[in-house]
Amino acid sequence: MREMSLEGRFFDFKRYLEAKRKKVEVELERLVDGLPKEERVVSALRHSLMSGGKRLRPILCIAAAEAVSRDRSCMDDVFLAGCSLEMIHTYSLIHDDLPAMDDDDLRRGKPTCHVAFDEATAILAGDALLTLAFEVMSSRAGDPEADHCRWLRVVNLVSRAAGACGMVGGQMADMSAEGTKLSLEALREMHSRKTGALIRASVSAGAILAGASRSRLERLEKYAADIGLAFQVADDILDVEGDPAMMGKAAGVDARREKNTYPSLMGPEEARRFARELVGEALNALSSFDERSEPLRAIARYIVERKR
Repeated sequence: MREMSLEGRFFDFKRYLEAKRKKVEVELERLVDGLPKEERVVSALRHSLMSGGKRLRPILCIAAAEAVSRDRSCMDDVFLAGCSLEMIHTYSLIHDDLPAMDDDDLRRGKPTCHVAFDEATAILAGDALLTLAFEVMSSRAGDPEADHCRWLRVVNLVSRAAGACGMVGGQMADMSAEGTKLSLEALREMHSRKTGALIRASVSAGAILAGASRSRLERLEKYAADIGLAFQVADDILDVEGDPAMMGKAAGVDARREKNTYPSLMGPEEARRFARELVGEALNALSSFDERSEPLRAIARYIVERKR
């Protein structure tokens, strides 16, 4: 995919995405390499963490940092934060797939963690990934050259995004609402926590570590809120219309579990229109940013055009 930048130059988004994904994979491998390989729980967490995926959250973290600063001295910190967010995301997928929640057998085209190992090991693998994420983020505490204030802000916002006020609370609300009908406002609030919170944290973390001003951070937070919701709308549509072979997981799960989704409440066409509107709002939030934010613009479009 080649995107036209504001200056008329072509931006090769596919190349950018692949290059950043590979760098994230290398960093994730480095971060888990020190764990005891003979431990069953480590094999399980590696099974899920290193099974591929879009790596959208760390790439958003990186792209946000690049959008606000030309100084690359912060990028080691940004990669640490991005990989920590990927660990938290993966832990949430391991737990979401459990029989007590979504009871899925496939994730990214491979057996889910509890299928490949067992339920107890999968639970512990998720717990280990969540804990490892905060170990990684706090690893700069002893470095006198680290900006400890920025890191403390990041740890705080990621904690809120991942916990009862964010992702965990949103998942609980989603499960509790199965078999009932929510209003669109309630559905939006639920998904702003379940899916959107960690996406917002990813963008904000990168911007904070790169030294974003308050006004720029606010615009990026607006962008992230819009794409986070657009991501969930697109996911809901894919669950209805997507190809399981391309998605690497079963389709039609939401309907079988009587979940509240945008297609079920609005209809597929209206849901698609809503997703496009959200992307438009996200792009508008970046209107004052220069060509360095082109990856963020491309990601916003990609979110609603993807097939998996």
